[in-house]
Amino acid sequence: MISSFRSQIGTTLIELIITIVVLGIGLSSILLVMNQNTASSSDPLILHQGIAIAEAYLEEITEKPFSDPGGPAETGRADYDNVSDYAAIVAQVPQDQNGNAIAGLGNYLVTVTITNEAIGPAGVQVAAANAFRITVAVTTPSTDVIQVSAYRTNYF
Repeated sequence: MISSFRSQIGTTLIELIITIVVLGIGLSSILLVMNQNTASSSDPLILHQGIAIAEAYLEEITEKPFSDPGGPAETGRADYDNVSDYAAIVAQVPQDQNGNAIAGLGNYLVTVTITNEAIGPAGVQVAAANAFRITVAVTTPSTDVIQVSAYRTNYF
């Protein structure tokens, strides 16, 4: 009775080989799916960089006065003194606030669109003459376009 009990303990070589083959097929299937997903998706770092660029531009623009405060003519980005001045940015390499190109971002392009647009429900609506919709579009090296928008009003 003891000898028949010992022969049933553990796994046989054939069972071990079958287990390895089944696990190998399952693992290779999972890795194949992961590889296809990674190859077809955009690089998250590129997308996050594009979002950071767009948000930086949007923040800079919304901090400027609604209307032109006057003064010397704007000859470059360093001179932009109101929201409307930024409409001149069309398919431009990202720059700092002084108009200097930012190293390492040469494959990105920034476009700013500023339009008058009414905001709010009827009766309490801010007229289009007193509201801008600012849209910053960043084209990434992988040709994805990231857009962020905000409103800037002429509040008194």
